[in-house]
Amino acid sequence: MTRPLVLRNLRIVDPSRNLDETGTIIVGDDGRILAAGKDAHNQGTPDGAFVKDCDGLTAVPGLVDARVFVGEPGAEHRETIESASRAAAVGGVTSFISMPDTDPVIDDIALVEFMQKTARDKAIVNVYPAAAMTKGLAGEEMTEFGLLREVGAVCFTNGRRAIHDTLMLRRAMTYAREFGAVIALETRDKYLGNGVMNEGLLASWLGLAGVPREAEIIPLERDLRIAGLTKAAYHAAKISVPESAEAVLTARNRGANVSCGISINHLTLNENDIGEYRTFFKLSPPLRREDDRVAMVDALANGTIDIIVSSHDPQDVDTKRLPFSDAENGAIGLETMLAAALRLHNSGQVSLMRLIDAMSTRPAKIFGLDAGTLKPGAKADITVIDLEEPWVLYKEAIVSRSKNTPFENARFTGRVVQTYVAGKLVHSA
Repeated sequence: MTRPLVLRNLRIVDPSRNLDETGTIIVGDDGRILAAGKDAHNQGTPDGAFVKDCDGLTAVPGLVDARVFVGEPGAEHRETIESASRAAAVGGVTSFISMPDTDPVIDDIALVEFMQKTARDKAIVNVYPAAAMTKGLAGEEMTEFGLLREVGAVCFTNGRRAIHDTLMLRRAMTYAREFGAVIALETRDKYLGNGVMNEGLLASWLGLAGVPREAEIIPLERDLRIAGLTKAAYHAAKISVPESAEAVLTARNRGANVSCGISINHLTLNENDIGEYRTFFKLSPPLRREDDRVAMVDALANGTIDIIVSSHDPQDVDTKRLPFSDAENGAIGLETMLAAALRLHNSGQVSLMRLIDAMSTRPAKIFGLDAGTLKPGAKADITVIDLEEPWVLYKEAIVSRSKNTPFENARFTGRVVQTYVAGKLVHSA
């Protein structure tokens, strides 16, 4: 049981109810919301409640990050479940889905249970394990979908690796459909996708091998066709070019049960940020051209792109302080996803309602999580934001064990000031 909580005089933005108004949030001692809105104050204040005036602040449903890589088990020096959860709380993320790319791979019941137990014991936010779609992420033999689903795997994915065997993919989608599970995949052609940055003039100038957009589009269109054939729930985990968004929309219009996500990096950065071989900007898929980025922001605004993910992927000095071609892909992002996304709101490109929908309500709906809403009866996962606060991300302030952020020394406007999980304060700025 927690102490009842009353947050007064704040702007409440709740996409699950299409609600944007000034009001009060009341949380009971069971950690669930009793009321949230302009009329909530009529219910009175629960006995013993902690009451806080939040004038000038905005409350949204706790963010849900659907693609987070942690090092535990096997690479705890990069990130543990505990350290990732603390980084998440700083960024206003109250729930995240952990990817199975660990050592050993999360591909059997015991390992899913290990992730859950570790999260219960050490994490300060909700951690939901995704299970490997294939054993060892090798793309050859399916894991035990039914048993893994039964013990709590929220979706099936091949993590950073693409699936190349189309028949195996069809079988996996068919099984996933029977268990009501989502298949979430990155799309990358192993023959076309061997470059290290976006294919184009800049790659030529830098002398780096490029990745053409077709390396993403071709396997994505295959996946979408298989999803339509099997009637499975399919999620394209990270897309980066407008043709991919168009392909998802076309499949959706054909009746396929498909969704897609994009990393915050591909909405706010472009290939020019690589500069003089800056490896913190080496990502998969690679950062694309500025006109691609603008088109993807438009696709997010109109709802073609469903969700935003941080794609939090901690890497250490040994894997990043290398020549660009040799460095590992990936950047951390739990602490900066919301702040970077607010750039799109502050520029007038995407409404705050759509941003919060993409980072909370819709990912919770796609993956069937108890999150993403401030409606009465829901778990009180709440993120409180000062939309006007300017701040700079200094390396010394990063909570994650790894520091490979593309936003080092970046200036932001809008910061998380409080994060609540089940009514309990887990972060305060």
